[in-house]
Amino acid sequence: MSEQNTSENNSFFKKAERYVRENQRSLIIIGGVALTLVLGFFAYLKFYKGPKEVEAQDAMWKAQYYFEIDSFNLAINGTIDPKTGESYAGFLQIADEYSGTQAGNLANYYLGICYLNLGQYQAAIDALEQVDLSDQIIQPMAIGALGDAYMELGDIENAISNYESAAKASSNQFTSPLYLKKAALALEETGDYKKALDHYEKILKDYEGSDEGRDIEKYIARAKGRAGITE
Repeated sequence: MSEQNTSENNSFFKKAERYVRENQRSLIIIGGVALTLVLGFFAYLKFYKGPKEVEAQDAMWKAQYYFEIDSFNLAINGTIDPKTGESYAGFLQIADEYSGTQAGNLANYYLGICYLNLGQYQAAIDALEQVDLSDQIIQPMAIGALGDAYMELGDIENAISNYESAAKASSNQFTSPLYLKKAALALEETGDYKKALDHYEKILKDYEGSDEGRDIEKYIARAKGRAGITE
């Protein structure tokens, strides 16, 4: 190391030492605040959010049962056992009381699907827009369900946008080809056969073994015909 570099380094360390000495009180306060925030965050996870997650999951089982047997109104609003008088929360209450938890997010997903099945499409959109999950299947399905709700309302552009987002949200053999095909079918309704063709061909290229991929060639042929593409 040259004498010049050594001199510059020594000067830097002296300035740093002087800064720390002159601002010691402020730095201690800043460090204390940072430590408090970190400890507070971990305390929140351990003593509040963790128990809330467990509590929400325990509260949801009855609503999930009604969802599975297609009793969507009971799944949404909850019920009271006529024999015991015990009340069971529905997804609407769970999503509200446990917002910010993963279980609360899941409740919003179920809630949206319930409303979708009941034909209450705007309510479905309102619920599904609250879903924020890291799950590689449920999150794309929530976005795709948004597409379904917009499609039912006749908002094809928003339907296509959500279908395409759902297809990209997680690359897998189930949700990706499903929503690529839904997007392509909706694009055909708008007359955009070339973009629909792109989606169909992506299914053939990347997801040929999926349910959608097995008969995708006939959709490709149809889109080419409608787009005026000849080979």
